[in-house]
Amino acid sequence: MNTPLLQVNTPYGQPKLKSMPLREQPAYRVTQNAHACNLTELMAAVIGGAKQIEIAQDLMTHFNNDIRRLYQAHPAELAKVKGINQATAVRIKAALNLGLRLNIPNEECPTINSPADAAALVQYEMALLEKEHLRVLLLDQRNHVLEIVEVYVGSVNSSQVRIAEIFKPAIARMAPAIIVVHSHPSGDPTPSPDDVAVTRAIVQAGKLLDISCLDHLVIGHGNKWISLKERGLGFS
Repeated sequence: MNTPLLQVNTPYGQPKLKSMPLREQPAYRVTQNAHACNLTELMAAVIGGAKQIEIAQDLMTHFNNDIRRLYQAHPAELAKVKGINQATAVRIKAALNLGLRLNIPNEECPTINSPADAAALVQYEMALLEKEHLRVLLLDQRNHVLEIVEVYVGSVNSSQVRIAEIFKPAIARMAPAIIVVHSHPSGDPTPSPDDVAVTRAIVQAGKLLDISCLDHLVIGHGNKWISLKERGLGFS
């Protein structure tokens, strides 16, 4: 049974960890079944030390138990929580990013055969970003990914995005094709009129440069994403 850490009663000033049976301590529970642990238990195991539970609870409260906000936070912000020094903050940041890597394909040069393949490469990380990020997947003639380049951070609209910046990495790598991906921090991947206008400009510029824009994906929260190519938006 998953015993909530908050139910542990301890004498004043005594760390909760000391009053817990071994089988209920975070490190033991992670060893037995990490998937069954709640966020506080997982964080306590990362933090370590005698007061790991209290510190983990304070940390989760500070970020309203929102793992997205925790991931986005700079180590300096994590270190503002009492009991978390710079080294612990860096360890927490590293642990959160390690978890993300599990969802990223391990191939050195993954092949893109569908919009879903492209989304799978970036969606787990980009869904957590608090600002709009625009990235370009550079592809070779067999649709192998040569590189993923971030070219823009900020509102993706037709008045601010420079199309030349989007194609600059592809020209440098002599990539014959690209896929454009950008995030919607709102969580809703529905393309805006600006998204469609930018896509149309990218496709037209690509024809002049002999660099094909195969798709433009919008990434929302979780597993939500939309292919403008599939929707026929900007590619007509």
